[in-house]
Amino acid sequence: MSIIKPHKLGIISGPGSEYFTGKVVKHLRRLYLERYEKLSSALAKRHGMREDEILKTVTLMDDLNNKRIPRSKCPTTFQCPDFTIKVKYTKFANGEEKAEILDAVRGLRIFIVYDVSNMEPVKVAGSDEPVSLSVNDHLMFLFTTINALQLAGAESVTLVLPTYPYSRQHKKGAREALTAAMFGHMCEMLGVERIITLDIHSREIENSFSKLHLENLHASYQVLIALRKIIDFSDPDLVVVAPDTGAISRNKFYAQALHRPLAMLYKERDYSIVSRDAKHSNIKSINLLGDVKGKTVLIADDMLATGGTMIIAMRELMNLGAKKIICMVSLPFFNAGAVEDFDMAYKEGIFYRIIGTNSVFHGRDLLDKEWYVQADITELFARVISRLHHGRSISPLLDNRKFIQILIDNTQAQAQAQAQEPKPGASASNPESK
Repeated sequence: MSIIKPHKLGIISGPGSEYFTGKVVKHLRRLYLERYEKLSSALAKRHGMREDEILKTVTLMDDLNNKRIPRSKCPTTFQCPDFTIKVKYTKFANGEEKAEILDAVRGLRIFIVYDVSNMEPVKVAGSDEPVSLSVNDHLMFLFTTINALQLAGAESVTLVLPTYPYSRQHKKGAREALTAAMFGHMCEMLGVERIITLDIHSREIENSFSKLHLENLHASYQVLIALRKIIDFSDPDLVVVAPDTGAISRNKFYAQALHRPLAMLYKERDYSIVSRDAKHSNIKSINLLGDVKGKTVLIADDMLATGGTMIIAMRELMNLGAKKIICMVSLPFFNAGAVEDFDMAYKEGIFYRIIGTNSVFHGRDLLDKEWYVQADITELFARVISRLHHGRSISPLLDNRKFIQILIDNTQAQAQAQAQEPKPGASASNPESK
């Protein structure tokens, strides 16, 4: 298969995921255009051909692989197809849901991009007004789409789920279901080949599958790019704090990458009380292992739901003398009244910024907040889709430590070089300039 043309590739967007999917498709098209320009230039030198001759050869191969007889003139520039597949989603009055594939998909490798955590009202057939869909509504739309694709003759189906549903239900306690594994089994039964997700809550979930492949991406590189715009990586007063014992490995990763110390908060809980929000928590006491006095504190976590525990942790760190607190989360759900709670906490001066990815859709009520910074992960998903479609390794994208180290080292080296530059008007002979 050619690495410059997405033959047999189809992209489907779930209801409410059109914006995220659109950005993924835009990155895909750019990647293919850039790849063609590099390959065309290399082949022209290698084979002594003109680039217009290479374009004619590429077009000829495309025409031979096309299902239809070409009628138009030969293009003068490389054309990357828009490989989006249209789907009609219908929600009936009794709550039943249906997905209807509007384009031919026989023989295509389909990637369904679906933000199943999107709670914003979306437009679907069968309703005059936008309707809010629960996670379970989204899953039913997802299952009916998969089944419709299989019946329509799709070669394979891959799910691109920035948030893995029911990921917190991965441990069996008393008489309860392992819903995270159950979702994967249902996808396997429907013929799904692979699931691509972001920072899954527990890697144990992957062990429950027999055929299905789970690709767990990390947003650390994209988050650090956003963080670089806020703070100086060479600041000696940076300290990374794990908000609890379960987040130690994640925060250790950032501490090692930034070459900064790691601290940890240890919380004692009363499990006879159910936590609801920051004001109604089961946390009895918090102890800090480390020092944050006068420091800029970085906290990393995989998800932020109601955010009550995080607000309590940040307030405790400020009471212990922290100068500035920045929280980095991969999955910023902001459930219930979390946006209002964080707004109040920000006005109290409890934290400086929250960095979250666009894995979960949010409206202007959050994106316009001064304290919220969004990191874009759509290009990451686009690169993974392209590599998987062409049978290339995705290991460099799964383990991004090399890219992160280059980013941090270059940023810190640049900051040190700027600090060592003499100030304008300063003289080497002037003692005050030394």
